[in-house]
Amino acid sequence: MKKSDANPMQRAHEAPRCTAKSKRTGLPCKSPAVRGWKVCRMHGALGGARFGAYNANWRHGGRSAEAVAIRLLSNAIAREANSFVAATDDD
Repeated sequence: MKKSDANPMQRAHEAPRCTAKSKRTGLPCKSPAVRGWKVCRMHGALGGARFGAYNANWRHGGRSAEAVAIRLLSNAIAREANSFVAATDDD
C-alpha cells in the first residue's frame, strides 16, 4: 500500500484544478475540479444533481426539455397550417 492510498487528503491535493478565473484578479480558482469536469462545484460542475422532477428545485416543468420540445413542435405545426391556409387563399 502506497502512502497516497492511506491518506485521502493526499489524493485531494493531487486532483486537477478548476480552470475558472476570477474577474477581479484574473487568478485561477485553485479548487479541485469535479471528476469529469474542468471546473469546481462552485463554478458550474453539476456534481450529481438530479434532473427533472427528482430535483429539489423542481417547480412546474414549464421550461423542461420535454415541454420546450413540445412547444417547438406545436409551433412548427401551426406555421405549416398557416402557410397551407395562406396558399389555398391565393387560389
